[in-house]
Parts: sequence; C-alpha cells; structure tokens
Amino acid sequence: MIKIGLFGFGNLGQHLATHLNSAEGLDLVQIYSPSPSQRHTSFQGVDLISDLNQLKAADLYIAAISDDAIADLSQKLPKDICLVHTSGTVEMDVLSRQSKRGVFYPLQSFSKNHDVRFDQIPICLESNDTETMTLLEQVAHKLSKKVVHIDSPQRLELHFGAVLVNNFTNHLYALSQNHLKNKGINFDLLHPLIEETTRKALSIGADAAQTGPAKRGDFKTIERHISLIEDQKLKEIYNLLSDSIRNHSKSK
Repeated sequence: MIKIGLFGFGNLGQHLATHLNSAEGLDLVQIYSPSPSQRHTSFQGVDLISDLNQLKAADLYIAAISDDAIADLSQKLPKDICLVHTSGTVEMDVLSRQSKRGVFYPLQSFSKNHDVRFDQIPICLESNDTETMTLLEQVAHKLSKKVVHIDSPQRLELHFGAVLVNNFTNHLYALSQNHLKNKGINFDLLHPLIEETTRKALSIGADAAQTGPAKRGDFKTIERHISLIEDQKLKEIYNLLSDSIRNHSKSK
C-alpha cells in the first residue's frame, strides 16, 4: 500500500483526492489545506489538516497548489520526503530542497463539480532519480491508462499547446455565446457544430478540418461579419484569427 499526502484542495486537489482515495493499492492518509472553508468531510479515514506541523508520514506527497505557492511550500517541508508538484509550467527543480522530487502533471482542465474520466487523462511524469520515477509510475498507473515521461521544457511546451486548445477555444465559445445571447439567439444551436469540429480535428487533423470564409478567401462574408460586431476588441480578435487562418493555409 502506497501512502500519499496531498497538499491543496482546489479544482485539481478535489479530483485527485477522490481518485487517490478510491484507487486500489493507494492510501490517501492526509489532505492539507490552509483554508478551513475548503476542507472536505466526505473522505472517511483521511486526516484533514491546516497546520503543516501535523504532517503524517507518507511515501509520496503531492502538491496540487497554485504555481506561485510551490517553492514556498517546498521550503517549509522536510528535506527527506518525496515531494512532487502538479504544475504544467513550473520546473521540477523548484523543489530542490527535497532530495527526492518530481512532477505529477495530469493534463486536463478540472472544475470542482464536473466529473472527468481520470483513467483517460494523460499523466506526465518527471523525477530526479529512478527510484522516485518508479514510485510515480506505480501511482500514475493506478489512476490512468495514459502515463508518459515529460521533462520540464517539454511540459512547458505541452502546457502552451493546452492553453491554445482549451482556454483560448473556450473563450471563443464564451464570446460567441454572449454575442448570440445579445441577439436573442440560442447558443445551443451551435452544439452539434462544436462536437463535429472536435471530432474532425481529432480524426483527420486540424489542418484538414479547417473550413470557413478565411480559408476560402471569402472577403465579402468576412466584411459582413465585421459589420455585425459592436465590440472593438472582438473585431480585433476576428480580424487577427482570420488573418492567421489565411496565412496558415497559404503556408501549407
């Protein structure tokens, strides 16, 4: 049984706690959260603390906290523990105080009240020695079918790609939803289009799936769209993306 301590109980922390607590062969012994309002009572047998002096012994400690807080937490913890963080952008060696350190990065967007299939989430691992890597692999394979080794520079590149396909795309959904709402049009009408666009991007590749007025060079349609936009920032985004699609298509 691998004993695990978890720091943080935000979006990722709550999902990790749920799956670590239910996975066979793993024993979530403790959850640390500095904010009492975030402490969860549904984990039977799991010690919930807000004081690092109450830290229990564990084989692995996972820091699922904000990027800016990782280095500070590392300095407050013993040197001889095995500590990993879950960030997509912070280098592993921010944990240089710990002799055994690494990264346990689940590549997914997490929301507190929205379940995800954790077994389908890629877990990206990095460590400073083979013993720690073996431990991380054992834990990761208990949670997911997709476990890969990714070093810090690669992980930063991967995180950049994730921001493009997730955060930026979702923001475009929000802009579209707000625009249509203001015009009295139901955003639900776009749901099949969103699903089909995603399916095509995954099956035939995003370049092959690209369609639309910018790809066709249909400038009249582009001009008509721009005439509908009242917000100047949204006009800039529309023009910038249209230019990018056109230039990208020409380069292929």
